[in-house]
Amino acid sequence: MAPTKPLNKKTFLYILLASFFITNALIAEFGGVKMFSVEKLLGIAPLQLNIFGMITDLNLSVGVLIWPVVFVFSDIINEYFGKTGVQRISFITAGMIGYSFLIVLMWTKMPAADFWLKLNGLDSLGRPFDINFAYSTIFRMGLGIVIGSLTAFLVSQLVDAYVFHYFKKLTGHKYLWLRSTGSTIVSQLIDSFVILFIAFYFLGNWSLGQVFRVGLVQYSYKVLLAIALTPAIYLVHSVIDAYLGKESSEIIIEEADKEWEK
Repeated sequence: MAPTKPLNKKTFLYILLASFFITNALIAEFGGVKMFSVEKLLGIAPLQLNIFGMITDLNLSVGVLIWPVVFVFSDIINEYFGKTGVQRISFITAGMIGYSFLIVLMWTKMPAADFWLKLNGLDSLGRPFDINFAYSTIFRMGLGIVIGSLTAFLVSQLVDAYVFHYFKKLTGHKYLWLRSTGSTIVSQLIDSFVILFIAFYFLGNWSLGQVFRVGLVQYSYKVLLAIALTPAIYLVHSVIDAYLGKESSEIIIEEADKEWEK
């Protein structure tokens, strides 16, 4: 039997970037059901911000903490693998998220073992605790937002890719910060509000005011983090160029640009 041919550098790079992309997206989806208070985290009093006549505090979904990382990897994939690379990983990720939620839904409906319930029947303060109810409640909350999250993910991801290319067409290979940050600012505007509207207003019990307040806070955070991550994008870009070699890197990027012309 002939020895297995090793993966070439371009293929390995795509697998590595895609793995980070899918992993971060899955973590954000499953963990994103929890809302946390930024003020409590920082140990300060509620800010009670007046935003267009609505009073709001800094409350965010924990999932938004890493969503900008997903879009950073999306921009890197766009840079080196073009339209096909971005669309392929976007649809694969959406499929994996949907598949994961279906598996977890099946698990929440399985009867709990008696010994597991007894072993976990009390919390740390000695109070009665139903671990099966907690398990099912948390994961089904995630299942409740799967339609909104997948819709928001796919729409914002594809918008991000097209805006990224639009800026690149205007500036060429210069101003990586502009196409990366600019595409994230536009796409996250969609992502921040679409998921909240579908999952918590249309399919949930939030008011439009709550959707707007939480969405605005989360969008502001994403924009600020996208700007803060700009140096990281240049760092990842330089590491990839060093890994591929300058000449090979330029050829791959040129091939990626041609993908958008098809």
